[in-house]
Amino acid sequence: MQNRWIKIAIIVGGWAFVGTLLSLELLFNMRASMRGEYYDVLDVAIPQFGRALMWALLAPLVLKLRVAVPLNRGNWIGGVSFHLAAGFLVMAVFYVGRMFFMLLMWGEWPTGYFWQKVFANFYGRNIIDMAYYWGVLAFGYSFEIYHKYKNEEIKAAQLETRLMESELKALRQQLHPHFLFNTMNTVAVLVREGRNEEAVSLLSRLSALLRISLDQTRSAEVTLQQEVDFLERYLEIQRMRFSDRLSVTLDIPADLRQARIPNLVLQPIVENAILHGVAPKSGPGHVHVSGRREGESLCLEVKDDGPGLLPRNHSRAHEGIGLLNTRERLAKLYGAAGRLTLKSEANRGVTVQIVMPYHV
Repeated sequence: MQNRWIKIAIIVGGWAFVGTLLSLELLFNMRASMRGEYYDVLDVAIPQFGRALMWALLAPLVLKLRVAVPLNRGNWIGGVSFHLAAGFLVMAVFYVGRMFFMLLMWGEWPTGYFWQKVFANFYGRNIIDMAYYWGVLAFGYSFEIYHKYKNEEIKAAQLETRLMESELKALRQQLHPHFLFNTMNTVAVLVREGRNEEAVSLLSRLSALLRISLDQTRSAEVTLQQEVDFLERYLEIQRMRFSDRLSVTLDIPADLRQARIPNLVLQPIVENAILHGVAPKSGPGHVHVSGRREGESLCLEVKDDGPGLLPRNHSRAHEGIGLLNTRERLAKLYGAAGRLTLKSEANRGVTVQIVMPYHV
């Protein structure tokens, strides 16, 4: 309802503005041609505002004629001819309307010299009505083009959202089987060793992790806090698998945790760090996850202290599913402002850095 009144106010205001322009134009002309002669401003303004009112009432009909007899489809010559004829008809209607208006205003038909003057000015004054007719047509086509453009934008955005959801779902389907297999294998080992309470605890943690995962499946972006919560549930399971061999530090300031980031952006990278940085080591391994703000950008880093990548493996071809998908998703969401870089040092581990626009 509120939007309807706003539209009405815009239409009324627009035609009132047209009436004001018409009145000013005629006043300036009369001032130039009737030097020293008296004329009533209201006698000038009222007819022009009447013309604007008539156009406000007539414009919907012209817009319907535009749809019924379009210019941009089929026989455009016939369309132009029709609207030229309609424009001349409108000119005649407005001319007769003004004659009746004069009768109402002054109580008599204009006669003598004034009558001749009115007819002499028929073409000059009434051509404005023809211009308004085509102006309303142009407005209708402009609005149609704008509406189509906005609809295409909305459809493109919806398509992009569905694509992102499909890719995110595919990413989860690629990551979960590997993780679930390892977790269930750990549960089986615990049960065989008689460590039933630990097995139940691990299954409970897995259930909580999957519940969070399902809740966030359709979201292209989540808060950094939500991503950290998911990551902590994941790490609880990994700590049970690796026992004392795995330690993780989460160094993410509280004031950054409401920032919006891509869903499932940290977990695949942390999993990569554990798989390639911690698992190959015979001793304990450490993963450090940090976040900071650099101007208008948010920077997230995941660093392990593993053996690093061999020179032949330090390429995009060996980044794995998680990193490749993350790089592609960053590019689609943020363009050049979203990027992933990988830095490896022999025997000092790998650092993966993600940069994206900071927004909440």
